[in-house]
Amino acid sequence: MPTTLGTPNSPHATRVMLLGSGELGKEVLIALQRLGVETIAVDRYDGAPGQQVAHHAHTITMSDPAALRALIEAEKPMLVVPEIEAIATPALQAMEAEGLVRVIPTARAARLTMDREGIRRLAAETLGLPTSPYQFCDSLAELQAAIDGVDGPGIGYPCIVKPVMSSSGKGQSKIDGPADVQKAWDYAMAGGRVSHGRVIVEGFIDFDYEITLLTVRAAQGTVFCAPIGHVQVSGDYVESWQPHPMHPAALARAQQIAQTITDDLGGHGLFGVELFVKGEEVWFSEVSPRPHDTGMVTMVTQWQNEFELHARAILGLPVDTSLMSPGASAVIYGGVDASGIVFDGVADALAEPGTELRLFGKPESFVKRRMGVALARDVDTDLARAKAKRAAAKVKPRVV
Repeated sequence: MPTTLGTPNSPHATRVMLLGSGELGKEVLIALQRLGVETIAVDRYDGAPGQQVAHHAHTITMSDPAALRALIEAEKPMLVVPEIEAIATPALQAMEAEGLVRVIPTARAARLTMDREGIRRLAAETLGLPTSPYQFCDSLAELQAAIDGVDGPGIGYPCIVKPVMSSSGKGQSKIDGPADVQKAWDYAMAGGRVSHGRVIVEGFIDFDYEITLLTVRAAQGTVFCAPIGHVQVSGDYVESWQPHPMHPAALARAQQIAQTITDDLGGHGLFGVELFVKGEEVWFSEVSPRPHDTGMVTMVTQWQNEFELHARAILGLPVDTSLMSPGASAVIYGGVDASGIVFDGVADALAEPGTELRLFGKPESFVKRRMGVALARDVDTDLARAKAKRAAAKVKPRVV
């Protein structure tokens, strides 16, 4: 853990490397730079959002262990911060064991959370946390058998299918009946970050709502942000708000589950813990050891947003999760498949008091690619949600 912070581009610089430099990584890099950290942004394509603001930028295949090791050995960062799933985590574990680098939060945590199988087995089978029923499948036939219960209790319909390795809901779908199974399998194969050929099928929980509980492991101990509610479509977040109201017993149980899983993963930093809630019951869904897309709302709701909390925690600095105002976020999609698009309506979106935009600067747009987010604060989350959605709708991506 750093005890002092150096000056960038000097022999005493505190150097931090991010593996994955999308919109979330970009904000982490900015937060680190405000603390005088020298930053290194790595991604799989040139011009990624984080590469546009970092001191140094590299483009490599991060799932290639030799390429990853060579870059880390050349740059010699103090900390390596994984921000995406498609990383050669065994190489990170080896380098951490050799004392070459410290991985955030730990190399073991990075390996487990990059793979839905590793984290689900840890949560349900090792730690005994409540989860939906699940099975892992390596083929379409195995998926159908798991649903039907050929070799034991069946998952049944409806159910959820996800690739074991993907991000932002990619490849995730709901199966309502036998006619949906083939389509769900094909979608999962197309949506995985790595060609893995393996999925998790989960029983559907009849929950009231789902939340993200941002959990910060810092030098002062474990602290929690106010719960974040969110709406997902096909597993991809489209809006979020904070705080989400919860029964006190449910909130206490959610914090207990979050602390149990993050204590086991160890290290320091911010974790996004996803949970299902029905009344006072809470089920663990997933955890990511880094800022969460639904947590972008904290840029208008908290005195220290999730990116600042992550930066402070990994540097061993004090954190403050205090809420500043109720607020909401709404995603701005590309709407077109093109490079170098422009955005109309920005002034209209920002004309309403209490609204902000983040346009991520991604060099290439896709119809359903997240290109920005509208943020809004108000006296309650209902008003903030309506305001954020109005602002997002006014931003019009366009091909020149």
